[in-house]
Amino acid sequence: MGSRRRVRRMVVGGTVYGWAFGHRHDRVRGYSGCSNTVALWRPGSRACLRLVFQPTSDRAISDGYFDEGAVVRLPDREYLNLHEPGSVRALLDEALARGLFPATGPVEVDGWPLFDAVRPQDPPDRP
Repeated sequence: MGSRRRVRRMVVGGTVYGWAFGHRHDRVRGYSGCSNTVALWRPGSRACLRLVFQPTSDRAISDGYFDEGAVVRLPDREYLNLHEPGSVRALLDEALARGLFPATGPVEVDGWPLFDAVRPQDPPDRP
C-alpha cells in the first residue's frame, strides 16, 4: 500500500522548494523491496532531488512496523520522520551543502549518508 502524496513547500534562503514524501514498492527501478523517498524540487524547474531510503540490516523504514514516514538507524535507534518539515529541512540543508541538488533534471541519491550527517552517531563509551 502506498502513501498519498501531499505536496508541501518550504523556503530556504529565499528559494522556494516543493517537497513530498512517498513510499514505494518498485522492482522496476532496481529496488528489491520498498523504500521511503523525499522528492524536493524548485517550482517551475525540472530539477528534482529524490532522497531514497531503503532498509538494510541496520536501517529500517516505515512498512507496517514504524510510523509512516519513519527512517531509523537501528544500532542507536536514531529516528527521523520524513513527514516532518524539520526533518526534511535538515536533509535539504545537508544536500545543498554537499552540492547534491541538480541544476537540471531528476537525480536520485541514497538518503542514509544525509541521515548520518544530520543525526550523527555518538561514539561508543570509553572505559
